[in-house]
Amino acid sequence: MQLPHTEMKNPAIGIFDSGIGGLSVLHEIRTMMPEANLIYIADTAYLPYGTKSEEDIEERAKRITTFLISQGAVMIVVACNTATAAAATFLRETFDVPIIGMEPAIKPAASLTETGVIAVLATENTTKSSRLAALTDRYAHHIKVLTQPCHGLVELVENNEANSPKALTLLDNYISPLMDAKADVLILGCTHYPFLKPAIHQLVRERMKIIDTGNAVARHTQSQFLSLNITSQQQGKVNFYCTGDAQSTGKFLSMLWESPISCNHIKI
Repeated sequence: MQLPHTEMKNPAIGIFDSGIGGLSVLHEIRTMMPEANLIYIADTAYLPYGTKSEEDIEERAKRITTFLISQGAVMIVVACNTATAAAATFLRETFDVPIIGMEPAIKPAASLTETGVIAVLATENTTKSSRLAALTDRYAHHIKVLTQPCHGLVELVENNEANSPKALTLLDNYISPLMDAKADVLILGCTHYPFLKPAIHQLVRERMKIIDTGNAVARHTQSQFLSLNITSQQQGKVNFYCTGDAQSTGKFLSMLWESPISCNHIKI
């Protein structure tokens, strides 16, 4: 399903995630590229991706990408580690637009560790992915990489419980064994997890460096967008869509975005 490039009055960058997690990436892109038009889709009707099959995630990614391109997107940011691992290659083979994905920050973490042990918090699908295994083989073959599947964290963030006692308890269960194993760098391998940073900092204090990839993805997105020779002197617009309840999603997005947001429901 290759879609030809067309001349559009308002070319945009399309960004999607299973829920609000990709907002952490959207914020970095918006800060770096205020002139760009952005379209964000929270696929809340199919949350979480971490428990879905690769085939199901590919199908969701295909449908969402088709919609984003129909709305003027000239490039796609898969702001979800799980969807990147499952569907990024498929999307690149299917669509004739740049596809940018998320990658756990194995390379920078490997350069920062002093103990020779780093850890990755991620969904189960990401921890089992060939993409993570390849990154580990390439950049961290000389050190120990611990992977921790984190059941329940995405749902806590989506339910506005990122700073709740329940979140702190769950994070403690996941992170304490990693610290006991002398891991001194913690990679946040899911775009929802940056919203858990206050709770994570409370647990690790100065014992671990924390890395996420939002800024690096924004830089790569900017570079790819500039290569398309699209320029604007105006402030770009941000449009929000979701596949679930638009009222509750819009309310939560507004709180995280720190500005009123109108979220439109779409059926994909």
